[in-house]
Amino acid sequence: MACGIIYIFNEVRINIVEHRFRVIVMPRKDLLDPQGRAVKGVISEMGIEVKDVKVGKVIEIVIEEEDEGRAWETVEELSRKVFSNPIIEDYKIEKI
Repeated sequence: MACGIIYIFNEVRINIVEHRFRVIVMPRKDLLDPQGRAVKGVISEMGIEVKDVKVGKVIEIVIEEEDEGRAWETVEELSRKVFSNPIIEDYKIEKI
């Protein structure tokens, strides 16, 4: 839920809102996932059979920004440049 904070500087009001996002980063479907393969092997050794395992990561981020569109753009840029390796990973952004 967005929470607004209003800052007043010389009678100019700026409404800063917290925008919360979740970024899910997973290996690309067409590439091998060595971590997933290793985890599947351990699960198999435990006597449990599973068809497939993929190992990814989840990043939750809070951005203080007046404009929600700019907040989305910032998260998109971070996802592309920092959180994922676009050659081997895909990502999905969710507003939370």
